[in-house]
Amino acid sequence: MRRLVAVLACLAIAPAQAWGPLGHRVVAALAQRHLSPAAEAQVERLLAADRTRALADVANWADQLRDDPAQQALWERTRRLHYIDFHDSGCDYRPPRDCRDGLCVVAGLQHYVAVLGDPAQPLAARREALKFVVHLVADVHQPLHAGYRDDRGGNTFQVRMDGKGSNLHRVWDSGLLDTRGLDWQAYAKALDARGRVPLPPAIAPFDNPYAQWAQESCRITAEPGFYPPGHRIGQAYVDAELPLAELRLRQAGRRLAQLLNTALGR
Repeated sequence: MRRLVAVLACLAIAPAQAWGPLGHRVVAALAQRHLSPAAEAQVERLLAADRTRALADVANWADQLRDDPAQQALWERTRRLHYIDFHDSGCDYRPPRDCRDGLCVVAGLQHYVAVLGDPAQPLAARREALKFVVHLVADVHQPLHAGYRDDRGGNTFQVRMDGKGSNLHRVWDSGLLDTRGLDWQAYAKALDARGRVPLPPAIAPFDNPYAQWAQESCRITAEPGFYPPGHRIGQAYVDAELPLAELRLRQAGRRLAQLLNTALGR
């Protein structure tokens, strides 16, 4: 019984673990490389209380709340802001259905970007908002944080990779990225060296960029082959999907830099 409870608990929290620590730090480091001087100064001011100026140092804070007894109330309020559940493979965004009560990553970004960009807000509130924005921008670019299947973001889709049992969410969290054998600093440097990443064109009729980012992710999960036939992750899957995962990291980093430059570059 104790083992069953532990398994169920892990399933309940797993959708909040996008990219894993490596991917989140890579996105943050990519963004920091392209901050304007004004935005970088504001980031330094906001993070001074955390004794850092590096976005990568706070990139996983929003997930770490889960394990901090002093932050359980904040975790419970925000845990559903890390993802969005679409309800069909068309990935049409309908807020009353897909983001009920404003509890999804799209609404989470809307809220925290507004707080971050409001100089009338207390410094502590803006610092917290910055840490959420850094994390949630990465989350919304992880395809399985915006899926449409009833599989808990790939957590219940069991696979085998390198002869070991896993699930598709974990593969996208870290399994694909780990095949590079790089730490986050080296990974960010390698991705940034590829140059300015192209961004997809606007998807009509969205006037909400965060909804578009979520829909992009959802559409990736609907592509043939994303869910591996036979539930096996081999080299062919890595060769096909790792470039896509890295593209999403790069797009997240560019968009995060743009967001911060707009919200803080005043």
